[in-house]
Amino acid sequence: MKVSNVVQKEIDSLVSLGSKIVEKASVARSRFEGEDLAEVSSWVTRLGQLVKKLYGESSQHYKNYSEAISTDNFYAIHSNWYGHISQVQGIALTVKHDIENDLLSDIRGLLQAEIFGNFLEIGEHLLNEGYKDAAAVTIGAVLEDGLRELCKKNEIGTTKPNGSPMTIEPLNTELAKHEIYSKLVQKQVTSYAHIRNKAAHGQYEEYDKSQVEMMLLFVQNFSEQHLAS
Repeated sequence: MKVSNVVQKEIDSLVSLGSKIVEKASVARSRFEGEDLAEVSSWVTRLGQLVKKLYGESSQHYKNYSEAISTDNFYAIHSNWYGHISQVQGIALTVKHDIENDLLSDIRGLLQAEIFGNFLEIGEHLLNEGYKDAAAVTIGAVLEDGLRELCKKNEIGTTKPNGSPMTIEPLNTELAKHEIYSKLVQKQVTSYAHIRNKAAHGQYEEYDKSQVEMMLLFVQNFSEQHLAS
């Protein structure tokens, strides 16, 4: 069984972010502080949630993850103390390998509706912990994948003429055009797509936490109404 696009995007994002963190740590003359530290905390939280959901707490992957984050002075990261960060990145790379080689096919519980729920939980957790930007990206990924699944469900194409996958707005336009949902819902999707794009491009000051909270509620309701059956 292939995992959803949401899972694929999340592990790709985690591996990419992990590479940047390891590289930054390798040359850091002093301990990580501020945004650098927040970035590590968000990365660690997201990876832990993913490993737990995909493999379970009794799995070797999760045990390796737990051992790595249990390192004394975990967040005292600098060029002479980042081996444990490399360990965490190694776990992310292992998960990516498993997904790309379809080694999760025998794991139960990877139904599409569950994946949506799991990643919305991650988004909610990030939001509650104060990481509105990471939450916006995660929730936005769920929304995009949901639109794509809804198109497939209604036999609506999901690729552009050149063969590349459609993003949120083209998918949204197609669904509204086929009257799968109303023009009002289309406008709501457009507004939340803007927030996701701003978060993805580092325009963090152009939206606030309350807007991401509304985004979460909308995607939760959207998933229940359109993707639960």
